[in-house]
Amino acid sequence: MSDKYFLDTNIIVYSFDVQSLDKQRIAKDLVSNAIKGQGCISYQVIQEFLNVVSYKFKNSLSLQDCEIYLKRVLTPLCEVYPNIEFFSQALQIKNRWQYSWYDSLIITAALHANCSVLYSEDMQHKQVINSLTIINPF
Repeated sequence: MSDKYFLDTNIIVYSFDVQSLDKQRIAKDLVSNAIKGQGCISYQVIQEFLNVVSYKFKNSLSLQDCEIYLKRVLTPLCEVYPNIEFFSQALQIKNRWQYSWYDSLIITAALHANCSVLYSEDMQHKQVINSLTIINPF
């Protein structure tokens, strides 16, 4: 296991959150350090993030801004794409740890990327799954 970390979608979303400046600062630092090679994401994070910022934000990002962020930040961070083995492992994690299907996919992606830490606000803080530790950075 490396010192690399995985960012759940909520961390990237918080980097845009002007309602919670403390969370925004922490999230921006995590994204910035990830871009420098310390972290990564999966295809799923890209899908979820673009859905949230395109439709669910109070002030949604424009198509052009989404494209820019996709090219400059999300694409360079994306290291994990699914295959049958990936989905099988996610099913095993879902069964063993009782996470939702989508959280199980995130955990599986972090494991496939050989990350030691998964930053997420939505999962059990300090839980260890195999050699991965879930951390709520807020």
